[in-house]
Amino acid sequence: MVIAVIGGGAAGFFAAIHAKINFPDCEVRIYEKSSKLLSKVKISGGGRCNVTHACYNQKDLANYYPRGSKFLYRAFYQFDAKSTVDWFQDRGVQLKTYPDGCIFPISNNSQTIIDCFLAECNKLGIQILLNAHVQSILPLDTGFGLQMLTEKILVDKVIVTTGGQPKASGMLWIKNLGLSVVEPVPSLFTFNMPNEGITALMGNVVERTMVRIEGLKLVGRGPLLITHWGMSGPAVLQLSSWGARWMEEKSYCFYILINWLNDATEVQIREVLSETILNNPLKKIVNVNPFPITLKIWTHLLSKSGISSESLWGDLGKKTINKLINTLMNDRYEVKGKTTFKEEFVTAGGVNLTEIDHNNMQAKKHPGLAFAGEILDIDGLTGGFNFQAAWTTAFIAGKHIGLA
Repeated sequence: MVIAVIGGGAAGFFAAIHAKINFPDCEVRIYEKSSKLLSKVKISGGGRCNVTHACYNQKDLANYYPRGSKFLYRAFYQFDAKSTVDWFQDRGVQLKTYPDGCIFPISNNSQTIIDCFLAECNKLGIQILLNAHVQSILPLDTGFGLQMLTEKILVDKVIVTTGGQPKASGMLWIKNLGLSVVEPVPSLFTFNMPNEGITALMGNVVERTMVRIEGLKLVGRGPLLITHWGMSGPAVLQLSSWGARWMEEKSYCFYILINWLNDATEVQIREVLSETILNNPLKKIVNVNPFPITLKIWTHLLSKSGISSESLWGDLGKKTINKLINTLMNDRYEVKGKTTFKEEFVTAGGVNLTEIDHNNMQAKKHPGLAFAGEILDIDGLTGGFNFQAAWTTAFIAGKHIGLA
């Protein structure tokens, strides 16, 4: 029996490895259309590879996926975050969990993960074919035909792991199989703010913020980074993920509201300000920053509230205090556009999950044809969740692909 895995990325290698482990008598081949393997693994996490997240409850883990949550909740019972940690450590890859829950190889080098996969494939005898572009899949009475550039290859089973597609045209060959596809739109992108002066503070970070989209209930929490084009960081990336389709419909033009003090209430902020005024009446406001934000951002917020940096704390009036509180809690900025990192793009969209059996990742219309990774309409928040979805779906696809 020949099992073909289309795509030499994270999901492709994981699916191929488990197909060979579970069906050792089968011939397993990875077809990669380019000359590079595991390219996204190589650059992910700044070259460190955030392999998963330290969330070991299946239901809680599923809640980190704006698309595919219910589907993955069931799938995680076959392979979850703990399974991922155990799998890598069993193969000599030591991992480290950071305070934010992200898990990286202790080497802090994605090449460690790549070397692990290549070693497993070599040990198991998995064939890896580069520059092997599968243009289409033809279901046959027995098995499948893979249309290559110059020939057609017959195989028994197929696992498709070609990753997320930035354009709908990249999904046409899937539609030609009679499968429904959710049109792809970008997810996990940063916000462009060409009309906002705060971009002059690029490089400044506030560790705990809450960011909302004006008029919606969507909320992003966590670090916020000022960039030369706008804003980035986990709080922004969370919003871009949950609001991916809404933002696309709005042509990425909307307003956000920032609480620079995370979930601090008006009463709490007012108490801090009152105590600061009491203890520092003759000191310049700019020189006494009572909040966990950088001096440059503090100065920016003072200016936005109409407060001179030369003003003294004791001179603040009630109206000015109210305005400062509002700025700290509801700082408003205009978003006009997005920035996506092309090499690391994540999309919302892909093969409609109603087409897939979560028990084996195979297309209900085409038994023996499985899908895994970002080709599915699954995407997670930043923090290792997208890799976890790849490992889970690939493990299941590989585990069941050789069954009749």
